[in-house]
Amino acid sequence: MRFATLFTALALMSALPSVASARSGAPEGDLDRSQSPYFVVKGAKPGVDTMPLESTRADVAIAGTIAKVRVTQVYKNSGDDVLEAIYVFPGSTRAAVFGMRMTVGDRTIVAQIQKKDDARKMYEDAKAAGKSASLLEQQRPNVFQMNVANILPGDRIQVELDYTELLVPTNGTYEFVYPAVVGPRYTGEDTSDQKWTAQPYSHEGEAPSYQWDMAVRLAAGMPIQRVTSDSHKITTKLSALRDVADVTLTSSPDAGTKDFVLRYQLSGKAIQSGLLLYPGQGDEPGYFLAMVQPPQTVGPREMPKREYVFVLDVSGSMHGFPLDTAKSVMEGLFKGLRPEDRFNIVFFSGGSAVLANESLLATKANMEAARAMLAKMRGGGGTQLLGALNTAFALPTAQDYSRTFVVVTDGYVSVEPQAFELIRKSLDKANLFAFGIGSSVNRHLIEGMARVGQGEPFFVMNGDDAAEKSAAFTRYIEAPALTRVKVAFDGFDAFDIEPAASPDLFAARPVVVFGKYKGAPRGKITVSGLTGGGRWSQTLDVAAATPATENLALRYLWARARVATLGDLNNLRNDDKRVQEITEIGLKYGLMTAYTSFIAVDEKVRNAGGKTTTVQQPLPLPSGVSDLAVGGAASGYGGAMMRSKRAVRAPMMVREEAAADAPEPSPKTTAHATGRASVVSVKGGLERGIVARIFRAHLRGLVRAAGWHGQVDLFVSIDAKGRVTAVKVASGTIPKEALARVTSEIQRWTFPAADKATETRVSLTL
Repeated sequence: MRFATLFTALALMSALPSVASARSGAPEGDLDRSQSPYFVVKGAKPGVDTMPLESTRADVAIAGTIAKVRVTQVYKNSGDDVLEAIYVFPGSTRAAVFGMRMTVGDRTIVAQIQKKDDARKMYEDAKAAGKSASLLEQQRPNVFQMNVANILPGDRIQVELDYTELLVPTNGTYEFVYPAVVGPRYTGEDTSDQKWTAQPYSHEGEAPSYQWDMAVRLAAGMPIQRVTSDSHKITTKLSALRDVADVTLTSSPDAGTKDFVLRYQLSGKAIQSGLLLYPGQGDEPGYFLAMVQPPQTVGPREMPKREYVFVLDVSGSMHGFPLDTAKSVMEGLFKGLRPEDRFNIVFFSGGSAVLANESLLATKANMEAARAMLAKMRGGGGTQLLGALNTAFALPTAQDYSRTFVVVTDGYVSVEPQAFELIRKSLDKANLFAFGIGSSVNRHLIEGMARVGQGEPFFVMNGDDAAEKSAAFTRYIEAPALTRVKVAFDGFDAFDIEPAASPDLFAARPVVVFGKYKGAPRGKITVSGLTGGGRWSQTLDVAAATPATENLALRYLWARARVATLGDLNNLRNDDKRVQEITEIGLKYGLMTAYTSFIAVDEKVRNAGGKTTTVQQPLPLPSGVSDLAVGGAASGYGGAMMRSKRAVRAPMMVREEAAADAPEPSPKTTAHATGRASVVSVKGGLERGIVARIFRAHLRGLVRAAGWHGQVDLFVSIDAKGRVTAVKVASGTIPKEALARVTSEIQRWTFPAADKATETRVSLTL
């Protein structure tokens, strides 16, 4: 293996697809209209307030292990037109959103929970009738969209939403995370119609156009040893008994560009394990939460040989701080390897490349060569996560090795369900851990990949904690803290348990079980499992816990846990019965889900005629994320960094068919790159919209790389699994050399799976 050629080989990736370029004002019906993020153009609409969000604030109350959060958003119209404001914002992946209110002047309207389609219709009807209304929808378990209609000039409309979540400690440390901003999502591999991803962003380094603030009251119930935040500067005031802490932010212009992370420890690193009960009301059963802390991890006497496959994101959104931090994490992981262990690296942006065709021994020479290559990575292009996972899972397995995949990314993609499904199908090949790198990562993707992959999620906010997190990762995977976990109930009539089966614990954290119960709270709950030191168990006496109405949050938390389980299953395989069950839970518990939304309508007509101007609230780029994460910039820098006229084919490259030397773009080519690749017609087995979106997402990169334009008719043959088996040219005016590059590229794409093989004719104009 000649490592001197590794970085040169990566230049071949410049011909691989990258994210779609920035766009503005494309007609809604245009098939070429990208659902990708773009840069906001300030002052584009005279007389229109294009930044109506005035402020957003979170007030957090933590009692024991449960956090209750009230988010207040204030919208103000400083322009001359009546507005509809659309604001996409993040939420905690564990949040149970159970309430919303809208205040217009001196009138406060409590929102109703409705089926998603019904709520959307109520909102559109109210908007058309000239009534002020607000609609809260879930786009992802951690991405919400607020629509506020009929904001009159001079209006200030306030919307409040409430949610609760459970805080589970790791190694005696509790962590509360309040996400600040939704990072830009790369949609190149996404064939669904997700308009929420088409968000306007400010340029890197620009502060939010709105005020962002929060405050936390922590009532621990026992002395607090330490309160810290690695993400923000905070001021903490402790009570005389040190059991209550009030935390406020120190003013900072970039506070709203990164997730707020608060960590705290109790005296002696104690955790509040035990049992909480909420009594049944009327015909409804009671709810319980059991939290049991296993013993400290005991290292195994014999550690097997290990193989690690690192899947490293080098896309445009990782440029700068995220990729620099990823390199630090990788360095820490290398230090935990023994000479008999093996490793490999899959690099991905708009395409995928691997370090070697099979994993290498973790010798000093091999790791030094890998470090040298890592040092040269800069970041650029789109984020083809699914292609990278497919590449990783296709690598040969080292015999008699314990295999682990480690995905390192900021997660700025919109293909979470597809990624979960791919990982689930490959669990026989390895377990999977996920590292989220950056100040505002996609926690839904990171936590979901780890959960489906039976591993643990890790989050590195900045370079300061990279070494600590990579060292913790090494400790975790050496031996699970608790395996073969079982929860047994004796004399306690428990049912609807979440989770149905507890996974292995790779960290020193409690076993957490939600459920319902009937009758009097009595009997025992026993949690057991295996540690490195042998069999272990712990029993809770149910009668020792007192049911309390102030534990109402348990009702929402159980419902949120059940919805998460059903949602994971439905993402893997859509089922109408599961959709119905999720919907019914949302309606019964007043909970926002993928199929239920909150709607508030002021019945007073305030805008006769209902004419409004719709504006999308621009978002700041997350702290540390460069302009390369958005629009056309995402392909430019990365392509220039990786492009090389002297690039040579290398045997270790995966998917090297499209690696012909790409010429430097001429001025004519650069000008043409701003044009659009249009899908003229689609005939055959696949639905037109799906084909159009897939071609649209990928072909822009080829236009730039090859510098060609023209017309072509293609027959694309696809098998039942969605894999392209052949691409035939029917007719066209595209030069032969460029056409060969196009057909070679299309053969690597993946389309949605179908019941049978299909052939589709696609007519393109570029």
